[in-house]
Amino acid sequence: MLEAILLVGGQGTRLRPVTVNTPKPMVRAAGVPFLAHQIARAAAAGVTHIVMATCYLAEVFEPYFGDGSDFGVRLEYVVEDEPLGTGGAIRNAARRLTGGPESPVLVFNGDILTGLDIAGLVEAHKAAAADVTLHLVQVEDPRAFGLVPTDPTGRVLAFTEKPQTPEEIITDQVNAGCYVFRRSVIDSIPADRPVSVERETFPGLLEAGASLHGVTENTYWLDLGKPESFVQASADLVRGVVASPAVPGPRGEALVLPGATVAEGAVLSGGTVVGAGASVGAGAVVDGSIVLDGAVIGPDTTVRASLVGAGATVGPRTVLDAAVLGDGSTVGADNELRAGARVWCKAELPAGSLRFSPDS
Repeated sequence: MLEAILLVGGQGTRLRPVTVNTPKPMVRAAGVPFLAHQIARAAAAGVTHIVMATCYLAEVFEPYFGDGSDFGVRLEYVVEDEPLGTGGAIRNAARRLTGGPESPVLVFNGDILTGLDIAGLVEAHKAAAADVTLHLVQVEDPRAFGLVPTDPTGRVLAFTEKPQTPEEIITDQVNAGCYVFRRSVIDSIPADRPVSVERETFPGLLEAGASLHGVTENTYWLDLGKPESFVQASADLVRGVVASPAVPGPRGEALVLPGATVAEGAVLSGGTVVGAGASVGAGAVVDGSIVLDGAVIGPDTTVRASLVGAGATVGPRTVLDAAVLGDGSTVGADNELRAGARVWCKAELPAGSLRFSPDS
């Protein structure tokens, strides 16, 4: 039996207003909650028991996923009354694990989309007889991530969390948010208090002489913390750039869910998703975007690389380009929202009130 912990307790503040009513792992990407893709990929890799470490809006997870039988796994839920950080969440969730002290335990951050060979990471962990094995990826600009240099054998040498100076950037390898722990190592994390696995647990283990192993696999990898990344991830799943058994339809330029309507003359492309009960008007162009359930895209609109919240309305001839509309919001006709513009949940933008000018 292979067990895993999914860290899904964060508030997703960088994704607001999308996460006002929905925790980030439950926001729909390629037609289903993003978390469904992680569970499906874990199950495909042989994971049979998953414990979800929840906190923010914890009550929404179990009604959707239940006991996990639809995904071929056994799911359990552990709720943090107060945020415990990554390490504290792992320690708190571990009380539901059933394996012995030497058993490998996978740990996934709930906001990473990756094509990682999960089973291969577990095998590498066993072959190295490691206490902890980390998935690492190489990135062009590592400043926003935790740096993890290794020696030629994969032994981890240091941890630098989000380097602030050029001198601190000693590698382009970064922590990719997926780990394999020896169960006894999890049990050594302090209980009932906030702990950062990145800033406290890993450096402490390294200082104590534990065996930490890094596996650099430059597969598809995307941190979904920002709206533009979340929209890109959904589009890549729809187009099959990264595989997921949870995508509810064939791969292609668009995914239209049951109950949605797309008028004749509308053009969908770039991995666009149109959610259940949503509608797209005649002459609309929707490219690489997420249109959530019940949203209305008016005629002759242009929507590119944007996320339109559940029940939101976009008026005729409006342009959205890299914009985010919260649930139930309304953007009237003849507006332009570009370059990261966000409209809060249930807010109303009157017709013709905002026009973008490259000279402004």
